Amino acid sequence: MPEATGTQLTRHSQELTIFHDVAKALTSSLDLDSILQTIMEKMAEYFRPDTWSLLMVDEQQDELYFAIAVGDKADVLKDVRLKVGEGIAGWVAKHGEARIVPNVRNDPFFSSRVDDATKWETRSIICVPLRSKLRVLGVIQLVNVDMSRFGEQEVFFLQSLCDYAAIAIENARWVERIQELTITDDCTGLYNARHLYKTLETEVYRSSRFGYEFSVLFIDLDHFKSVNDTHGHLIGSKLLAEIGYLIKAQLRLIDFAFRYGGDEFVVLLPQTGKDQALVVAKRLQDGFRASNFCREEGLNLNVRASIGLATYPHDAREAHDIIRQADAMMYMVKNSTRDNIGIAQRGVMK
Repeated sequence: MPEATGTQLTRHSQELTIFHDVAKALTSSLDLDSILQTIMEKMAEYFRPDTWSLLMVDEQQDELYFAIAVGDKADVLKDVRLKVGEGIAGWVAKHGEARIVPNVRNDPFFSSRVDDATKWETRSIICVPLRSKLRVLGVIQLVNVDMSRFGEQEVFFLQSLCDYAAIAIENARWVERIQELTITDDCTGLYNARHLYKTLETEVYRSSRFGYEFSVLFIDLDHFKSVNDTHGHLIGSKLLAEIGYLIKAQLRLIDFAFRYGGDEFVVLLPQTGKDQALVVAKRLQDGFRASNFCREEGLNLNVRASIGLATYPHDAREAHDIIRQADAMMYMVKNSTRDNIGIAQRGVMK
């Protein structure tokens, strides 16, 4: 068996070092961007392409977008999207197989659209899919690599790095999903009470620093217990889910909706004074009055709500105190008219 040359040993040593650095990045960080950046930089260090990029699959649009791109005018690629199946990278995303193309002019799948946008001259392309068990997550693309130094060993090494990248992406998505589960209420899809106080603390700090107001609505459903008693808990849960959707639909993108517990909900309205918050509260009240719930179940339930409103910093300056104020105003409504709005320092609406 012939002895390895000095060059082969150097390459082997370089591969081991890169594997070590990538494995270290995977185990020491949950930040997907930094892990992928490490993998791509090590890949570029080893293969020395003119340019390289990581394209991620947008499954909803059935497109590829440039998540990371390096090279002159790479910033142009931020707005470029390829259809899955378009170009060599699109072919790889569609079929889940690597493509090594020494001369793109001889390849029927090559698309010059990226070259046209960047004014690059692509001569050769190596595209490798990032595969999870069920689907292709993305494609790593190396442009203009020295093909004379690219053999079976390099193919194996590149595929191994791509497998690492796929693992990092899958892990990050699972972590994101787990984090969502810890702050989300299963029944309604709104945030839960645990996340409420964390969000409120952040909003108190931000509003204090920049001199903003914000308002909180505390919502309690009227006679919800009778729904459970009459129709059962499954209908009660379906009703809560539909009400969660109704509340969310009335809010801006910057607003937050929480299920506080049972049939109680909290809405946080950043950068919103008392009069503006009252407009939102009335809109929610009108939404309740106009809606019939659980129609798919053959019911036409009409549910009303008692709503309390408090505003930072006029009614309270601490997160728990703001909730307490809004809660107290809700109880003022609950113990009098129901189906109404109680406003801190103003009382129940006439």
